[in-house]
Amino acid sequence: MKHLIAPSILAADFANLQSDIEMVNSSAADWFHVDVMDGVFVPNISFGFPVLEAVKKYASKPLDVHLMIVNPDQYIARFAAAGADIITVHYEACPHLHRTIQLIHDAGCKASVALNPHTPVSLLQDILADLDMVLIMSVNPGFGGQQFIPNTYHKLRELKELSLKLNPELLIEVDGGVSMANISALREAGADVFVAGNAVFADASPVEMIATLKAASAASSSFI
Repeated sequence: MKHLIAPSILAADFANLQSDIEMVNSSAADWFHVDVMDGVFVPNISFGFPVLEAVKKYASKPLDVHLMIVNPDQYIARFAAAGADIITVHYEACPHLHRTIQLIHDAGCKASVALNPHTPVSLLQDILADLDMVLIMSVNPGFGGQQFIPNTYHKLRELKELSLKLNPELLIEVDGGVSMANISALREAGADVFVAGNAVFADASPVEMIATLKAASAASSSFI
């Protein structure tokens, strides 16, 4: 399995967004991770369609769009039109999750579901076969720079075991507090895609950090 790095542009310099996008284009990163927050589902507001369209204009890699919003169904077609390649919705925000996943696929995007730290992996059992990816939140969603929640390792192992039975092609993404300190352990626990925000954009050499994270995601660790 190829392991993927998805820098989160929430941590980018918005006064120099084009420059940061071109940096990611030139790096070993695989995707752009785009966090959309509405101030209702999570206690923060980020950006919407205009910024996504601006990112798409310059990005040469897929856009992994994470919707931390209420009522995502009404916006899925617009996010797809704005440039999303992968759309992630939260289990906690979707009372009719199967319908939401159908809408994402009908819009021509890969479909992903995110789980907050308190939400059990087992709740996805009846929908897992229809998904392209599951995002395990390793912090409470809403803000960057939070402390990693150690129970994430258990959830990743549990999801990996379930996916091998129900959907072996499923990608498992992890978001929140990903760094050089834990990326190898996260891979061994079952993660395939690593969202990194501050670890990349706060580094003195983001391109080198992305390459280092990419190499570490494919290396073994001593984590048990």
